[in-house]
Amino acid sequence: MPYDEHESEPVRGLPETPPEGERILWQGAPVAFSLARQALSIGWLAAYFVLLALWRGGARALDEGIVAGLATASWYVAIGAIAIGVLTLMAWAMARATVYTVTTHRVVMRIGAALSLTTNLPYRWIESADLRMNRDGSGSIELALKGEAKLSYLVMWPHVRPWSIVRPRPALRCLCDPREAAAILGAAASARVHEINPGQPLAVAELAMGSLRSIAAE
Repeated sequence: MPYDEHESEPVRGLPETPPEGERILWQGAPVAFSLARQALSIGWLAAYFVLLALWRGGARALDEGIVAGLATASWYVAIGAIAIGVLTLMAWAMARATVYTVTTHRVVMRIGAALSLTTNLPYRWIESADLRMNRDGSGSIELALKGEAKLSYLVMWPHVRPWSIVRPRPALRCLCDPREAAAILGAAASARVHEINPGQPLAVAELAMGSLRSIAAE
């Protein structure tokens, strides 16, 4: 019987049952093919192997004939197809192992296909957020953290904003419903800020979570 390391989770995507007063508002995961394109760059890899096949196959065709050229080109196309297949399978495994959770108190990211890791991001750690849409209709929500929150880019990859190495920005990558998730996240974060700091002036609270609400309105 296949082993599922997440069977012991009391609630899907969470390492423990949420404390009293905390509610799950939304859960999602990356779209596997979009993750393969955006994080693993299979489009660029495909273009590379096509150009390589045309170049090497064309060069051999000029020297030895069309049949030899086609044989060489086919070889490179086959290698490229295998490489893309492996990366797509990796993206599928990453997406299958990932659960993003938005609650009334925090964002939780359960990630890791080979080694599972759960990262909790309370709203008090989040400074702002950006919604980045992809051409295929999927999108990512990138979170900018305050100074006291420190994460490792390598540990979080690919669930981070690309190349945000010095100050990693965790990201809910390649969501199929990014605008809905952003709206829920923005409303929950804003409500939590007012709950934690009931005496804080409204203008300051709006400024603190303004980016989260603005991406929800796009």
